[in-house]
Amino acid sequence: MSVEGTAVSTQAQRVRAEQRPPAGTSRAEKQLSWWVRGKFGLVRWFLFAWARLFSLKGLYLFGCWFATAEYLINFKRRRRYWRELQGVFPEGISRSRGRAIIHRYFQRTRCDKLYYLIFDRLPRDKIMRRIKFQGREHVDAALARGNSLYTMLSHNGSHHIAGLLMALCGYRVAGIRDRNEGAIRVYVQERYAETFPEYAAIRVLYADSFPREIYRCFQENRVVGSALDVSRVRGLTLKTCPVKIFGEQREFLTGTLQIALRCRATVCQAFVVSRPNFYFRLIACPPLYVPGEGESEESPELIQRIMQQYADGIAAHVREHPDHLSRV
Repeated sequence: MSVEGTAVSTQAQRVRAEQRPPAGTSRAEKQLSWWVRGKFGLVRWFLFAWARLFSLKGLYLFGCWFATAEYLINFKRRRRYWRELQGVFPEGISRSRGRAIIHRYFQRTRCDKLYYLIFDRLPRDKIMRRIKFQGREHVDAALARGNSLYTMLSHNGSHHIAGLLMALCGYRVAGIRDRNEGAIRVYVQERYAETFPEYAAIRVLYADSFPREIYRCFQENRVVGSALDVSRVRGLTLKTCPVKIFGEQREFLTGTLQIALRCRATVCQAFVVSRPNFYFRLIACPPLYVPGEGESEESPELIQRIMQQYADGIAAHVREHPDHLSRV
């Protein structure tokens, strides 16, 4: 359920957006060739057969072994991650701890991909036993107020399965993301939609689509999620806000947050933490904003405050789970 932001488009862009199929009617617009589908299908068959023979723990150990081999040979990625860790820990970090974190990063990303590929083939009860929902009371309280809940996600960690986990927990979900999807994600999302009625019911909105559909999701009292911590801004029309994170200033997107404030939605921050043996912790943090009576909405000061709290939350989360640092 990842995102690259929302914005008010130019008049020409709005006309093109209105001519597209309604949001949520298609999981993905990218068409995959028979070769790509066959390749992913073969990999899925192998991974599922391995899990049937050796259990999910056996699949996890296989992923860890594969990730260790990647760690040993991909020295360029190790070097990039080391530079990122030095920004996360400006006070300094020992080489031994850095190597352990980077090794865990390789294991986490590889095992997450393996699980991601066969998630829909697993029994539902086995999936639900692996989800621990922390802070669920914040979500329930926000939805009880009405006007929906806006969850500010982050690209760090397994954010792409946040919407599915929320849907499996019984919530009506909408996600805003970039229209450009990788081939593996397009393939897996098609499989998810065939297996999980909850996933098929998720409203999928795109960053460049007409904002009216996003307003509608807030009016339907859904859990709306997007990730605003982009590495680069794609488009001059996208609205951004400067924040300080890891000792430097960055521009984070604000389009969806502004719509949420106009709809008087509760705003909170959420993360997905991957644990060993394919267990996941879904974390909903206390609200960053709860609409009050007579309170001014969408002021620049309010947006700046929420966005800086959002950036501070990401920094604290990454320092607590440095192996979840992404975009490396």
